Amino acid sequence: MANEEIKEQENAEAEAETTQAQTENQETSQTETEGAAAQDETAAEEKTSETDEVTALKNKVEQLEKENADLKDQVLRRAADFENYRKRMIQEKQEAFDFANTNLLKDLLDSLDNFDRTVEAAATATDPKSIADGVSMISKSMVSMLENKYNLVSYGAVGDAFDPNIHEAIGMQEGDVSEEQLAAVYLKGYKLKDRVIRHAKVMVVKPKA
Repeated sequence: MANEEIKEQENAEAEAETTQAQTENQETSQTETEGAAAQDETAAEEKTSETDEVTALKNKVEQLEKENADLKDQVLRRAADFENYRKRMIQEKQEAFDFANTNLLKDLLDSLDNFDRTVEAAATATDPKSIADGVSMISKSMVSMLENKYNLVSYGAVGDAFDPNIHEAIGMQEGDVSEEQLAAVYLKGYKLKDRVIRHAKVMVVKPKA
């Protein structure tokens, strides 16, 4: 009887050990499964993170490429605008040069017309003085127009003091003068505003030595 009890006790202990071992194995297996799942989840998260980074980089590259294309387009447009502006300025400058004297020439046409009429009248005129008077009137009118509208002024008269800056001496003689003067004016000088555009050609008289 005692042996049976001992045997039953041993069997019970063996069963308990077996059950505990199975429980431990199950817990270990569960732990391993959970660890593997956690690793898989971590790997998935890392892969998702890498994918997000790659996507973000691609988007950034696309954005930079678009900005670069926009900047290039702006540069090309500005270069084209500048080239058009440069050509326009050259054309306007050339036109200004070509037609700079348009107003002056229009004003001179009136004098030319008057000269034509005077020439026609001279062909049948019997009084030379009337022709001379007509030419003198045309000359005075033209001189007045040039002075008033274009600031063209003539200079050089006998008795004026000689100034080598505005007079061109073509001859010199001695006389009863205290300083060099114009003895004769062969060709008037002209100034446009304050600038000499033609020197007066003159004969100069200087004090006797």
